Amino acid sequence: MGKKTIKYSEAVEELEEILSELESESVDVDDMAVKVKKAVELIKLCRERIEKTELEVTKIVKEFEKDSKKSGK
Repeated sequence: MGKKTIKYSEAVEELEEILSELESESVDVDDMAVKVKKAVELIKLCRERIEKTELEVTKIVKEFEKDSKKSGK
């Protein structure tokens, strides 16, 4: 399975679809493990994106605060 770049919103949408299928019990037992595995992959991807974004925002805020102190504001 090749690595395809997927947007966060697409991952969430796909995860919601899988969860809906699992909740409605419309998933064949033979496909259930595949669906659960995909859901776990999507959750990991979303967590990684959130953590990366959080680090970037923290870095930007620190740089802003540093620049603000230099300019005396």
